[in-house]
Amino acid sequence: MAKITFLYDRCKGCGLCVDVCPKHIIKIQNDKINKKGHYPADIIDMDACIGCASCATMCPDCIITVER
Repeated sequence: MAKITFLYDRCKGCGLCVDVCPKHIIKIQNDKINKKGHYPADIIDMDACIGCASCATMCPDCIITVER
C-alpha cells in the first residue's frame, strides 16, 4: 500500500494528477481553497492507491510525494 502526500498550499489545482490517475482516486477539492487561492487536489481513497506515482510524475510543481 502506498502513502501519498500533497503539499496543499502549493497546489494550483491544475488537475493533471486527476487526469492521469489509473484508479481515479484523486479529485480537486471544490470546498477548500489553499493559501494561494486555488482549489487543491486530494486523495479520496488512499486504500485504493497502487503506488504507480503517475500523479507525482505529472505534477508540474512537484507537490506530490509517493511512498511505497
